[in-house]
Amino acid sequence: MGVLHWWDEQVLPRLVDAVLADATAGPWRTTVCGGATGEVLEIGFASGRNLPFYPPTVTRVLAVEPADVAWGRAQPRVTASGMPVERVGLDGASLPLPDASVDTVVSTWTLCTVPEVEQALTEARRVLRPGGALRFVEHSLAQVGAVAGVQRRIQPVWGPVSGGCHVDRDIAGLMREAGYRVELTHDGFIQGGAAKPWSWFVTGVAVPA
Repeated sequence: MGVLHWWDEQVLPRLVDAVLADATAGPWRTTVCGGATGEVLEIGFASGRNLPFYPPTVTRVLAVEPADVAWGRAQPRVTASGMPVERVGLDGASLPLPDASVDTVVSTWTLCTVPEVEQALTEARRVLRPGGALRFVEHSLAQVGAVAGVQRRIQPVWGPVSGGCHVDRDIAGLMREAGYRVELTHDGFIQGGAAKPWSWFVTGVAVPA
């Protein structure tokens, strides 16, 4: 196992779990997950931290998660949730699901990392039932020129050490290009976001146009 592979498989899932703990990410999860309903496809399930934030209207969660370490760490939360949870795939760009088979797609800080993000958005649109929606919170390319320039400059170094995370993706723009109508509820720096290259957040709902 190479050093980068070991880092991505063993270390990063644990770091992400710690960095996105409820004290930091809980309010964002409440906003995104609280509006989910029916059968939910969660892209980037990680350690299952979204589970306590889903309302009773959610009947099942289909999890896409590439990291076995993260999936293993999720099991106590899966058990505690009492909710049916099934790991259905490793890659959001290739979903083993029928067309129009889920009611909600949820992505929390995942679309920055999916290698084939355009294809993942196309797949999410394919599996959504009529009236369904993609609910998301992501860090994104800043709409402030100076910060966006920093994001683009650091990306070649940041990407390899962060499991392929991109700080220079215009997430909302990619959604629109993939055929979604996007309604943003937040588009800007997070409060007190000192690490500005990582602190431009977008959250909202994307509906197939």
